[in-house]
Amino acid sequence: MKILVFDTCLDKMYVTLAEDDKILASEIVENKDNKYHSAFLISTIKNILKSNNLTPKDIGAIGTNVGPGSFTGIRACTTVARIMAQQLNIQAVGVSSLEVLAKIFPDKKNPAVALDARKNCAYLYIDNEIKGAVQIEEVKEKLKEKEYTLITDDKLQQILGGTSYQQSQYPLGDILAKLAYEKLQHNKCNWQDVKPLYIQPPPMG
Repeated sequence: MKILVFDTCLDKMYVTLAEDDKILASEIVENKDNKYHSAFLISTIKNILKSNNLTPKDIGAIGTNVGPGSFTGIRACTTVARIMAQQLNIQAVGVSSLEVLAKIFPDKKNPAVALDARKNCAYLYIDNEIKGAVQIEEVKEKLKEKEYTLITDDKLQQILGGTSYQQSQYPLGDILAKLAYEKLQHNKCNWQDVKPLYIQPPPMG
């Protein structure tokens, strides 16, 4: 089964094509000319399908990052995933960006992810569970409980340490594709169930 996955929630856009758990192609797009990278999602999907001699009808399932992350990016990729899956009558599955980032270092134990949630909070993923938006001081205390491999962003790295995912080109699209495939193996994934993961409400205005 060919699976198309995409992510516009984080600081770069990832579009990846897979055959089951084998990666066929992957593209990364950054913000260009004051345009947020999600503006290039549809064109990038078209390009990756065309370069692999495929049409949308060849896709058997859709996977997308559902957040947390950029509110604009979350809306963009979840909307496109739902529309494509509905029109093609195929399965769709959502994966949290926290789950994706936790797989950056597969050989290291006890991954933990903390991303800036503003208001002195972090989106926290620890012990294989999304904890929500947690106060920074509480995050510090939780990280003392055992030896964690901490993945964070540039802002929180200055406060919590660990490794910022923003400082290297990690294969996040490939990780998303493999996680989507795993979820598709164990669940019946309907496009209606793909919903934005807004741990905190979107900003007003």
